[in-house]
Amino acid sequence: MTDLAQLGSQPELCVDDETRVAHWPAVFSLAFGVFGLVTAEFLPVSLLTPMAADLGVSNGAVGQAITATAVVAAFAGPLLVLGSGRIDRRSIVWTLMALLAVSSVLSAYASSITTLLFARALLGFALGGFWAMMTALALRLVPSKDVPRAMSIIIMGVSLATVVAAPLGAALGALWGWRATFLAASALGLVSLLVQLMVLPRLPSAGAPRLSAFRTALSRRAVLIGLVTILIVVSGHFAGFTFIRPFLEEVPRLGVSAISMTLLAFGVGGFLGNVVSGKIAARSPAWAVGSVALLIGAATLALVLLGASPTAAAVGTAVWGFAFGGFPVAVSIWNARAAPDLAEAAGALLSSSFQVAIASGAVVGGILVDGMGPTGVIVYSCAAVIVGAAVMLTLGRASERARGTGAPLSSS
Repeated sequence: MTDLAQLGSQPELCVDDETRVAHWPAVFSLAFGVFGLVTAEFLPVSLLTPMAADLGVSNGAVGQAITATAVVAAFAGPLLVLGSGRIDRRSIVWTLMALLAVSSVLSAYASSITTLLFARALLGFALGGFWAMMTALALRLVPSKDVPRAMSIIIMGVSLATVVAAPLGAALGALWGWRATFLAASALGLVSLLVQLMVLPRLPSAGAPRLSAFRTALSRRAVLIGLVTILIVVSGHFAGFTFIRPFLEEVPRLGVSAISMTLLAFGVGGFLGNVVSGKIAARSPAWAVGSVALLIGAATLALVLLGASPTAAAVGTAVWGFAFGGFPVAVSIWNARAAPDLAEAAGALLSSSFQVAIASGAVVGGILVDGMGPTGVIVYSCAAVIVGAAVMLTLGRASERARGTGAPLSSS
C-alpha cells in the first residue's frame, strides 16, 4: 500500500480507487484559484510605497495589510475544516473564490487603513480555507497514484503567482495606480470562479474531521518538526520580503522599472525552485526543506553585504526567489509523509502555521523597517532562516531516517 493510498481510510475518501476518474481540468482550476489568491495576497509587497503615500500612513503600517490577511487565514483553515460538515466541497471552493473578488474590490476603494485591513481579512479567510482543503481536494479529484502530480500542479499556481504578483503589481501600479491593480485582481478572482463553476465535479463529504484528528496530528513528532520549521523559516522570509521594495529603493537605489525586473527575477527563480525542490523532496523532504532555507540565508546575507550594487541586489533577489520557491512544495511533501492518514487536519495545521509565520514575520519586519531601516530587516531574515534550516537538517533528518521515509511518495 502506498503512503498516499492510506488516505483513502478517511470517511469522505472511501471511494474505490481503481474506479475513481481523474478530473484534471478541475485540478488545473484549483491551481488557477490558488494563483489568484496568492497574487492578491502579495500585491501590497510591490505596491507598498504608493499605498502608504495615498493612505497617509507609514510603510510599516501598510505592511500590516499582509499581517491582517495572514492572521485571519491562520484561524480560517482549521475553523472551515471543522465546520464544513456535510457541505459539498465544491460549494465551499466557489464561495472562497467569490471572497477573493469581493476583497480585491474593497481594497481598491479603501479610503483608510482600517478599510484596507478589513478587506484583507476577507482575503485571509478565503486563502486559509483554500490552503487547508488543498490536499484533501487533490485526493478527491484523482486516483491515489496521481496525487503527487495533482499536488504539484496545484502548488505550481503558488509558484506562478510569485512570478506574476510582485513584478506585475509594480508595473501596473506605475501605469494605472495601485487601486486599479487591485481591481485587476478582482477580475482574476471572477475568472477563477467561472472556470470552477464549469469544471469542478460534486464533492460531497461524509463529515469534517473532529478535534481529535488535530490532536492526533500534533502528537506526531514529524508533524511538529515541520510546523516549527515553517514558523521559523517563513516568518524570517516574510519579515524581509514584505519590505523588499523599500530595500531596493533605498540601498541599490533602483527605479520602478528596475524594481519590476528584479521582482520578476525573484518570481522566475521561484518557479524554477519549485521544480528543482520537488525532485529533491521526492527522495528526502528534510534535505529539500533544509537546503532551500540555507540558500535563502545565503541570498539575504549577500544582500546585506553587497546590496548597494544594483547587479548584486538583482542576483541576490533572484537567488532568494529560487530558494523560497522550493519551500512550499518541499514542506508539503514532508507534511504528507508525516500524516498521510490525516489529510484535512494536517493540511489545516500546515496552512495555519504558514499564515501565523507570515503574520509574525510582517509584524516583526514592520517594527524593524521603521526602527532600523530596510537593511536591518534583511539581517533578521538571514538569521531566522538559518535557524530554521538547522532544525530541519538535524531533527528533521533524524526523524526521516527513523521513519524510513526517504523513498519517493509512491513507495511504502
